[in-house]
Amino acid sequence: MATLEEKENLIEAFKGPHFYRVRLWGYGAETSYMKISKEAHDFWKAHGAAHGDSDVVNYIINAEDINADDIGTQEDYDELDPATIPCEALFMHDEDGNGSTYYEPQDQFESTYAIAQDAAYITVEKISSAEYNSDILEDVVEHEDLNEFMTRVGEESDWEYDGYVLGHEYGNVYPEKGQHICQFQSAEKGTFFEGMVETALPFNQNLLKFATEEAPDGEDLVYGVEYDGVEIDNEGGDTNGKGYYAHFWKQEY
Repeated sequence: MATLEEKENLIEAFKGPHFYRVRLWGYGAETSYMKISKEAHDFWKAHGAAHGDSDVVNYIINAEDINADDIGTQEDYDELDPATIPCEALFMHDEDGNGSTYYEPQDQFESTYAIAQDAAYITVEKISSAEYNSDILEDVVEHEDLNEFMTRVGEESDWEYDGYVLGHEYGNVYPEKGQHICQFQSAEKGTFFEGMVETALPFNQNLLKFATEEAPDGEDLVYGVEYDGVEIDNEGGDTNGKGYYAHFWKQEY
């Protein structure tokens, strides 16, 4: 039987409020998905298969600064004479020759900025207050792979725990069958989500859930985090660019 002192210590331990910082970090991207013509798809996919994507990346990131009529004057292509690019392949330019930015391209049907579920890690820290620079009191979850975290919590709860938010608002737009697609990606590394949870009781890992959705290219992304049914505000992350990538495909279903 617990002594009075032990009971008082237990009560003190549960006395709130308690503050926790939740952070998701790892690899993700800012991605644009755009519809392009068959001619543009065929040209750039064939060139990429032979030489990689450096030339189309160069075209995309510089399109806003150069008129379509002047593409042939550029000198920093690796495996391509830009003067030989057919006008049908200049999908970043409108009919007047004006180029768009890579983050707001022509005929964009979806854009995402999120961490990839399979490349995400989670950290949960107990902190002294709601202030941003408050002291860390305890490492509750320390640098754990997100998928492994959800598996572990599921096993510990005899699979009563479900780490996914169902019916959340993050729904992506998908291309129609037969459309030709360019996916342009600015790959990022760092913190994509950081938010604070205030609770009356100590942190309960079974109450932490993640809003995930499949991107148009099939990759699972994490868009948000909930605790006890309440969405945690993302106070902003801090990521570094790791490179640009372009991918082309024809939608088959």
